[in-house]
Parts: sequence; C-alpha cells; structure tokens
Amino acid sequence: MTRAKEIYKVTLVGSAGNVALLTFKFIAGILGHSSAMIADAVHSLSDFMTDIVVLAFVSISAKPQDQSHDYGHGKFETIATFLIGLALVAAATGIVVSGMLKLVSWWEGAALEAPGWIALWAALLSIAVKEGLYQYTARKGRQLDSQVMIANAWHHRSDALSSIGAAVGIGGAIWLGQRWTVLDPLASIVVGFMLVKVAWELLRTSIGELTEGSLPPDIEQEIIDIIQSFPDVHEPHNLRTRRIGNRMAIEAHIRMDGHLPLLTVHERATTIERKLKERFGAATHVTLHMEPMK
Repeated sequence: MTRAKEIYKVTLVGSAGNVALLTFKFIAGILGHSSAMIADAVHSLSDFMTDIVVLAFVSISAKPQDQSHDYGHGKFETIATFLIGLALVAAATGIVVSGMLKLVSWWEGAALEAPGWIALWAALLSIAVKEGLYQYTARKGRQLDSQVMIANAWHHRSDALSSIGAAVGIGGAIWLGQRWTVLDPLASIVVGFMLVKVAWELLRTSIGELTEGSLPPDIEQEIIDIIQSFPDVHEPHNLRTRRIGNRMAIEAHIRMDGHLPLLTVHERATTIERKLKERFGAATHVTLHMEPMK
C-alpha cells in the first residue's frame, strides 16, 4: 500500500470514530443538560473537519516534483498541519468562552442545571475511543514519517483530554449535588486552555517549516558528522537545511584537494549524497557544492 493510501486509510478510520462520537456527544449533551459535553462535542466536530483537511491535502502532497514544483508538493502537508492547529485554536476558544459565560451566570446567582448520567457515559466512552485512535494514528504517523498524521493524532489525544475534563466536571456535578454544578463549565474552561497549548505546538512547528526554518541543531550536527566521516573531505560549511513536508532538503559546501580528478570528486559527492539519503530518507534533496582547498 502506498504512503498516501495508508494515510487515507488511517484518516478514514478516525473520521468514522469522530462522526459516531460527535453525534452521540451532541445528543448526550443536550439530553443530559451538560455544557461540558456539548463543548466536547464541538471539539469532536473540529476533529472531523480536520480529517477532511487531511484527506484533501494528502493527495496533493503525495504528487512527485513537476515543472511548477521542483521540490515536490510536500509543503501542502505542512499547510494541512497549520490548518489543523487553527481549527484546534478555534475549538479551544469556543470551549473557554462558553464555559466562562456559564461561570459568570453562576457567579451572578443563576442556578445551573445538574448534568445527567448520559453525559457522563458519553465522556467515558469518548476517552476510550479517542485514546485508542490517538495510539493508532500516532504509531502510523511515525511509521510513515507524516507530520500531518501526527498532528491529527494529537487532535485525537486532545479530544480524549477534553473528555477527561468533561468527565471530572460532569461526575462531580452529579455526585456532589446542586452546589457543585459549576464544576461542569469549570471543567470545560480548564480543558480549553489545555487544548490551546496543544494547538500552539502544532502551529509553531508548521509556521517554522512554512517560513523555511532550519532543522534542529542536533540534526544539522549529524549531517556535518556524516560529511566529515570521509577522510578526503574537509571543512564542510554554508550548511543550509529545511523541511519540505515529510522530506528534508540539505545544501552544503565541501572542500577537497584541488588536484584530484573531477571524476574522483564527483564520485565522492555521490557517495556522500547516498549516505545522507540512507540516513534521512531516499526522498531527501541533497545539493553539494565542491570547492578546491585553499
């Protein structure tokens, strides 16, 4: 199965789970009079929307390089990750605002309706299903080296965390009585801020790639070490690196003895390129500029 088809399969599994959960959670939130569960259902809806984004962009990012995209279409996968982060910010903001409005009403003396048991059962079911989807999607994302799949996995995990918060708030409101019904909206606020943190990590990574951020220092040092592992190669410099979706791009200047035949220098450059691709993936873009030693 090709990489794109594998991503499609994993994403469709997550989509099926999201559709089932968001339907059940909306019903449970309404029937159980739980603002935390309705907020959780909105989060599941955002999960489903991001699945659609993944399905739309993966087919584009899988295209090989062509005349209009010399480095391939990998950045479309980064764009998808960015959009997932934005969707998570929107969901988190909605959850926090809704919870705060409920909290203000309670502070002003309004009686909050205690949530029903159906809302608690919906939260517990969501925790189990979403954590399972996180483990499955994250494992496949690491296997396929897909940032967008890993981002989507974290969206599943964030929904599980949201459901934990909802379960605590709903359970406390049910078991502790009318005075503690405020735990329901309070839980939704706490969970909302947790989601903001997850969203920020996704946005920070994708923005870094879209603005041509360099690879981490430890990766760049590993690249230098690979180049310097050849005794006839000297002074690698002007190293430039970046990510293009799930691929890397590496550019470097290398010095060798200026009296060596051109064929020897060419073969050494080809060997270094092959070794870098063995370490970082066959699709890695490697550009080496060979210079004579001064």
